[in-house]
Amino acid sequence: MAFIDEIQFAAKAGNGGGGVVRWRHEKNKEYSGAAGGNGGAGGDVYVRAVRDLNILARYKAVKSFVAANGEDGLSDSRHGGNGADCHIDLPLGSVITNTKTGRVVELIEERQIEKILHGGRGGLGNEHFKASTNVRPEQSTVGMVGEGADFKVELDLIADIGLIGLPNAGKSSLLNALTSANAKIGSYQFTTLDPNLGALPDGFIAADLPGLIEGAALGKGLGHKFLKHIKRTKILLHLVAYRDVLDPEDLISDYLVVRKELEKYGQGLTDKPEIIVLSKSDCADPDTRKTACLAFEKIGKEVCEVSILDDQSVKDLWRLHLAKRLLS
Repeated sequence: MAFIDEIQFAAKAGNGGGGVVRWRHEKNKEYSGAAGGNGGAGGDVYVRAVRDLNILARYKAVKSFVAANGEDGLSDSRHGGNGADCHIDLPLGSVITNTKTGRVVELIEERQIEKILHGGRGGLGNEHFKASTNVRPEQSTVGMVGEGADFKVELDLIADIGLIGLPNAGKSSLLNALTSANAKIGSYQFTTLDPNLGALPDGFIAADLPGLIEGAALGKGLGHKFLKHIKRTKILLHLVAYRDVLDPEDLISDYLVVRKELEKYGQGLTDKPEIIVLSKSDCADPDTRKTACLAFEKIGKEVCEVSILDDQSVKDLWRLHLAKRLLS
């Protein structure tokens, strides 16, 4: 199932039920008073945050959501029943925009519920109008129409760890090694066209995000499709891959390409905690690796090395760098 991070739908809250004109009938009495009940309220429309990033794909063919109408009032002063509410489950991290009013609702906590449309109020039955000056009221009111609107949903991933870096830095491979994910991997650019997620110990979530290239902040490559998904990650795991070129300064250059794109995009991305992972360490000799680590430490960066061929290096990445950050 393809990953979908945007949908549009129409929604309609229920109409209120109408009030009614009814009369109370008692034995041996020609007239016993007004007894028309009020109509029930129309159902409201809510959105609810769930931990299911694929749920938007299920709504691909769903164009509208409708809450139930309230029931009309009844005789013997009985009110009509309220219409059932409509709950729309959306992934944690969803941003819901009412295209009619511009109102924005963000789902940032699991099981968070927000009302997006109000149901119509029920109409009044004739009993409501009974008074000393109106002993035989004939009037009632209809129910109010429930709100309706079109909505746009955009998913901003909420992940504890976001794996970033240039294409082919080894993000998908590392995600597979750290978690139970089965992300597609390959030796060509943009293997990851959509975010891949994996579960870490203690319920933490890691996201392998599409690779950046120079100019991404202006829309080149995967552009904003990538950048928007790291706004809510807690820690950036910035992968810089050892390459055939053995000059450690080339690694610094690769790192700065991504950092410059984060700066251009703004929105606080460069302020997030960052751990630099020198990936594919099995491809470099010990002297190159030592020089590279020192080069990053000189610019004040936390750095570690990893190779997916070395299980211990993956375990150390989690135990020594990630777990202590997430659990603190």
